[in-house]
Amino acid sequence: MIVAVKTNSKKRFFIKLASAIVVVGMFILYYFHMSNEFANQQKKEQESKLKAVEIDNKLAKQKKLERIIYKEVETAVDLIGQRHVQDVKIISHRALIVVDLGTNLDALKVRYGSSALIKKDLKDIKVAIDLKYILESKINED
Repeated sequence: MIVAVKTNSKKRFFIKLASAIVVVGMFILYYFHMSNEFANQQKKEQESKLKAVEIDNKLAKQKKLERIIYKEVETAVDLIGQRHVQDVKIISHRALIVVDLGTNLDALKVRYGSSALIKKDLKDIKVAIDLKYILESKINED
């Protein structure tokens, strides 16, 4: 003979009610936890997008500055004449152009004025053009 022990209905009802409340509470806590996780994930994605945009802007600015420097040096070389130019270097904020002796630098003096430093040696003439002020004026111009 099998004997089944049944608890009274009030006790069974309270056990079912307590377990239902616990399950609903777990779902609510899980929902809030996942909402916070999703919000944190979105913040991280937005920060990474902002960093990517900042990096792109920085690279674009560097490219723009590079193009301005290249055009200025190219203009200076054209004013001097390519045949007379021996070497062109960019050192810190200056463009150093080494030219032959006897080269006419009047056009360069007119364009750059005191920002072009000219030094005559026995073998060549060295011209240092200050790019800092040129870059500032070109950036403010745009």
